Amino acid sequence: MADLAQHDVSHLGAVELFTPKFEESRWFFEELLAMRVVAEQGDSIYLRCWDEYERYTIKLTASDTNGVGRTLFRAGSPEALERRVAAIEAAGLGKGWREPEVGVGRSFAFEDPDGHEMAIYFDTEHYVPDDLDRPALKNQAARFPGRGVNARRLDHINYLASDVDAVGEFWRDVMGARESERVRLDKGGYGAWWFRFHQKSYDVVYSDDWSKTRGRFHHIAFAPDTREDILKAADIMLENKVHIEYGPYKHAINQTFFLYVWEPGGNRIEFANAGARLILDPDWPVVEWSEAERAKGQAWGMKTIATFHTHGTPFLPNQEQIDADALAGKH
Repeated sequence: MADLAQHDVSHLGAVELFTPKFEESRWFFEELLAMRVVAEQGDSIYLRCWDEYERYTIKLTASDTNGVGRTLFRAGSPEALERRVAAIEAAGLGKGWREPEVGVGRSFAFEDPDGHEMAIYFDTEHYVPDDLDRPALKNQAARFPGRGVNARRLDHINYLASDVDAVGEFWRDVMGARESERVRLDKGGYGAWWFRFHQKSYDVVYSDDWSKTRGRFHHIAFAPDTREDILKAADIMLENKVHIEYGPYKHAINQTFFLYVWEPGGNRIEFANAGARLILDPDWPVVEWSEAERAKGQAWGMKTIATFHTHGTPFLPNQEQIDADALAGKH
C-alpha cells in the first residue's frame, strides 16, 4: 500500500489565484505569458498554458485581496482517488465531494493542516483546440503562441505555512508524496520542505511563514522551454514595468534556474527551468540542508533578497512597510 500511495497523486492540476487588480492581472497572464482564456464564469476567468493537456491551468478570480484559492490535484486513477480520499478523511481534513465544474469532474475537497483549500479529482476534460489554436504537430496540446514568455505548463506551487512540520507530514503520510529536499532548523523541525509525485524533482513546496499566519501563499511557477526563455522573460517584464523581485539565477536547492516577479495583483510568480533535473532513482535519498548551508544563498547569483522571506499573499495589513523594512535590513 505504501508503494501505491507514492503514485496516487499524478500531478498539480490547476490553481486559483485571487487578485484585487483583475484587469491588470488578466493582462499579465494573457498578454505577457501568452496564456489563453478558455472560460469565464462569474468573477473568474480560466486561462491555460499552451501545452497543458487539461482544459485550464489557472482560475483567476477578482477579489478584495490576493493569495491562493483552491488548488486542484489529479489522482492517477479512480482507485488512487478513492485511496487518497480515505486517507484524507481519516486525517480529519476532508470537506466532502464537489460536483463537476469547469474542466474537471467530481472532486473531493479538503484542507491541508495550515488551512489551504485543495481538491483531488480524476475525471478531467482534455483540451480540444479550435481552428485558431490547432497545432502543427499532433503530439502537442495547442498551437505554440510564439510571443511573450510562452509559458508551456504549470510547474509547481510553493505555500507559506505557520507549521512546516505539520504540512510536510501531511503530504508525506496522508497524500503519499515523496520528499526530495528539506531544510532542517537548528532548533529542530524544518524551515522548508519539497515534495514530488513522480520523476520531477518537486511539485509542492512549503516554506516557513515568519508571521505565523495560516493559509498564505509564496508563489506558483510556470515552465518555459529553456533558460534563454527565462532570460527573455526578464526583458519582457522590464519593458512592461512588472516588478522583478529576484533573478535570473540558479537555486542551490533542486538546482532550478529561476526568475521571480510580482504580477499586478501582488502574487509572486516564478518562471522556472525545473524540469531539467529529474530523479530517476526510485531509492534516491532525501537531501537535507542545514540552516548554515541554506544561509549561503543560491548556487550562483546574488544572495537571496530579503523580501523573498517576507512577501506573501494575502498581504498582511502593513505588507508594504514589512517588505521595505526587509530590504533595509530591519527584518
